Amino acid sequence: MTQTPTGSLPAGPENVPTPLHSDDPATRLGAHLLPDGSGTRFRVWAPRASAVGVRVNGADHDLPRVGPETYELTLPVGVGTRYLFVLDGQPTPDPYARFLPDGVHGEAEVLDLGTYAWQHPDWCGLPLDECVFYELHIGTFTQEGTYRAAQERLPELKALGVTAIELMPLAAFPGTRGWGYDGVALYAPHAPYGRPEDLMAFVDAAHGLGLAVFLDVVYNHFGPDGNYLSCYSETYFTDRFSSAWGAGLDYAEPHMRRLITGNARMWLRDYRFDGLRLDATQAMSDDSDVHVLQELAAEVHALGGTHLMLAEDYRNIPELVTDYHLDGIWVDDFHHEVRVTLTGERDGYYACFTGGAAGVAHVVNRGWAYEGQKWPLEDQFLPQNRRGKPAGPLEAPSFVYFIQNHDQIGNRAQGDRIHHLDQVTPAHFRGASALLLSLPMTPLLFQGQEWAASTPFPFFSDHHGELGQMVTEGRKKEFGHFEGFQGEDVLDPQAEDTFRLAHLNWAERGEGEHARTLELYRTLLRLRREDPVLRDRSRRGLSAGAVGRLLWVRHTSPQGERVLLWHTARAGEAACALGDLKLPFALPPQLLLHSEGPDHGDAANPVTALHPGEAVILASGTAGA
Repeated sequence: MTQTPTGSLPAGPENVPTPLHSDDPATRLGAHLLPDGSGTRFRVWAPRASAVGVRVNGADHDLPRVGPETYELTLPVGVGTRYLFVLDGQPTPDPYARFLPDGVHGEAEVLDLGTYAWQHPDWCGLPLDECVFYELHIGTFTQEGTYRAAQERLPELKALGVTAIELMPLAAFPGTRGWGYDGVALYAPHAPYGRPEDLMAFVDAAHGLGLAVFLDVVYNHFGPDGNYLSCYSETYFTDRFSSAWGAGLDYAEPHMRRLITGNARMWLRDYRFDGLRLDATQAMSDDSDVHVLQELAAEVHALGGTHLMLAEDYRNIPELVTDYHLDGIWVDDFHHEVRVTLTGERDGYYACFTGGAAGVAHVVNRGWAYEGQKWPLEDQFLPQNRRGKPAGPLEAPSFVYFIQNHDQIGNRAQGDRIHHLDQVTPAHFRGASALLLSLPMTPLLFQGQEWAASTPFPFFSDHHGELGQMVTEGRKKEFGHFEGFQGEDVLDPQAEDTFRLAHLNWAERGEGEHARTLELYRTLLRLRREDPVLRDRSRRGLSAGAVGRLLWVRHTSPQGERVLLWHTARAGEAACALGDLKLPFALPPQLLLHSEGPDHGDAANPVTALHPGEAVILASGTAGA
């Protein structure tokens, strides 16, 4: 997007115009069944081609021109038909394909997305203030790596207490394994995970359990292998903008814009996802009169029910919510301050954060750390390298907080989770977890976090030949400013063993520290849901501060008061005596939770001191659940 000197988003009109029939079924590109089922319409926009055809079940058919650079033909074929388009004699995969059973370089399959019999058609979503996100990767969440296998685990997530599943990207990408951020066929779910109807059954089953389902989508770039859009038209892309991941997308080009907005509608309308997490929106540069993000939000919210849009955007710009009407923003700053506090790491972008109880308290009070200060590292998306604006207009649910996610684990040389590090004891990890889940901000967990999973989550991919080697070397260069990428033990993302390392070991959940951590997560999520103060989602009664290395977070409401105390000191340092604390308020008398003890205490067994890593939640007023 065009940047202003202050780093704010360019102002759009007060009212986003109604899209110009951009989702009219009669003009959708690709292959679409006719409403009466009598045949399939094949439609192509191909300015680069002088002759266009379609190869259906091995037989070629010419497509007549029906408009400027547009070709169309209806054939008496139906569901299950395999096809490729033919541009000037060259067979070419369909970038609008609804399913690519043989991969992104193969034939597409004609689908009817309206035939699935939904078992829970009355589900209408969850408001953001009721969401506790659980991010998962279909390929590694279970040993089988399929929608069906993941569906079998949904009751366990329900019992845990999360309320919203967030799936990492599903748009078809090259090879059989990968994170999904190099997708190239946005409308086709990745075939190795299962068929489209299996994905619908997953969403349907989640809804039956009262779980919302969100999808991570990548609208800022396409992967380097299997992107056939430019074979049809080079104008999908532009050199007005640049991207670290490839050619800039031209959202001002009507067909590119429609490809994006139509894709969002498909996931929400046909697959019945409850919302979308938009990857790296800072890289969605758009000089249109109405920014594509604003149009996306308007169209999604017009679908009816509760559909939410979340942005991953490190710029800390509240206008994404206040002006463009997205619903929430992933906040890296909270993670970074907690990580620096726990680990003392200062390489890479962690050098830009202070850590410690005071650093964490500042983020909790302000929403994020950077509000317009100079950013010490070079960044093309930050004008004059100033990052952020004050977050005052935003309420707590619009901040998505986390202490783990796919990036913050996977962007390490070995994909180690924060609790794998020697300096982070189980007590420290549980203390940080108590902080995350007791705040009114919207929390996000990453698969296996709830039991401190032993399995890492390294970056993995399945590119072939020279491209695969370039990916391996590119990872080392991209993160060369991190100490872990300086040695020889960087995991090769192309190796299948790297992918296998990431598969969760569900059997370990009942063992030792894993079981202890899992029980704490269940307790915290129950309190978040049932405690009359902790379930309040307002920032108005929230304050935080530090006394040395002890963090305090105070939350008041008409129902009472809750105070979290977290001793952030390193293992081996002295315990913190609660009676010696000089706080600007009196500590509430009731022990609601101790991160290293039983979930409820009593006057006969008070917690008088916190050892390093430990946290407590103290209460007064209406009793907790």
